Amino acid sequence: MIYLVIPAVLAAIYHLLALVAALARAGRGSPKYAEQEKLSDTPGVSILKPVHGRDPHFYEAIRSQADLDYPEYEILFGLNNPQDPALEDLNRLAAEFPERKIRVILCPRRMPNGKVGVLAVLEREARYSVLVVNDSDIAVERDYLRRVTSALAEPAVGLVTCLYRAMGDTWPARWEALGIATDFAPSLLVARMIGVAEFALGSTMALRAADLAKIGGFETIGEYLADDYQLGRRISSRGDRIAVAGTVVATWLSAKSWRDVWRHQVRWSRTIRCSRAAGYYGYVITNATVWALVALCAKAWPVAVAALTVRLLAGIATAGLVLHDPSAARLWFLIPFRDLVGFAIWVAGLGGSTVEWRGEKIRLTKDGRIVERG
Repeated sequence: MIYLVIPAVLAAIYHLLALVAALARAGRGSPKYAEQEKLSDTPGVSILKPVHGRDPHFYEAIRSQADLDYPEYEILFGLNNPQDPALEDLNRLAAEFPERKIRVILCPRRMPNGKVGVLAVLEREARYSVLVVNDSDIAVERDYLRRVTSALAEPAVGLVTCLYRAMGDTWPARWEALGIATDFAPSLLVARMIGVAEFALGSTMALRAADLAKIGGFETIGEYLADDYQLGRRISSRGDRIAVAGTVVATWLSAKSWRDVWRHQVRWSRTIRCSRAAGYYGYVITNATVWALVALCAKAWPVAVAALTVRLLAGIATAGLVLHDPSAARLWFLIPFRDLVGFAIWVAGLGGSTVEWRGEKIRLTKDGRIVERG
């Protein structure tokens, strides 16, 4: 029966690495670290923000980026739809911050991934040599640009990304946020610890316009659904390092029902499978709750208890110390139940090539390209 215990041991080792990585990362968000970053140069920055409708707490998110402690930057909002309901909020923002360089640009859809098509237009309109891309629902602290550009100041760094904490107004959204804080974020920390650092996150992608041009611009990733991963992979393949800034941004999740959570998570799961198959299939070993139950059935209860304990500690440490997410940290007792649902989502993501994204059904190729929309 020992073969039933080995996966639990491997899962425990994985989460022990996640715990160590979380403790090592915790200091990056300290006030002392932030003060050190403020000593860096402050190049002009163009923030590129594709917008598609009103996300939860949308105005709160965009307002946070108009009120930054940074000397020279602009915000370019791009929309496909001239009747987009978000226009009302964008006009309100421009009226509230007349001194800020804010432009709203209509970007006709010309790529399978409409978001990337918008980014290609915004990049051509940008005035500055440093580009910062983040999703429309991302809220940031006032020192956000200082900390991001500080990380980009090192010549060997080709792109800077940020970890993020998620919040929700509904229980389904909070449940999804728990998974981001205690499962997804720890996996990113472990990946970087073992040298897998080719990924970028849509929460922030900061890079030099010159480096973007060297990989062929946004046009080279316009066919892919996981545009953030593809951009990071191309920057990394040139030998440039991807850094994680010492600031954590925030987002509000839109799920109103458990069905919304399931659809979103299955889309995410299938997209990861198409983009990073090795990491996707490796998830089966990292689910400590599942293997702790298997070990318990094999009457190896010390192994089961150890695996589940270190899994909980890693999740709590990441949520509380790294992401500063008190809500997820308080819900630590739900982590095992979330792991079991996560395993079901992983199984659902093993097959199928169709996902739902912003009200559309999209079919993907094996490498994550968009081949059909419905």
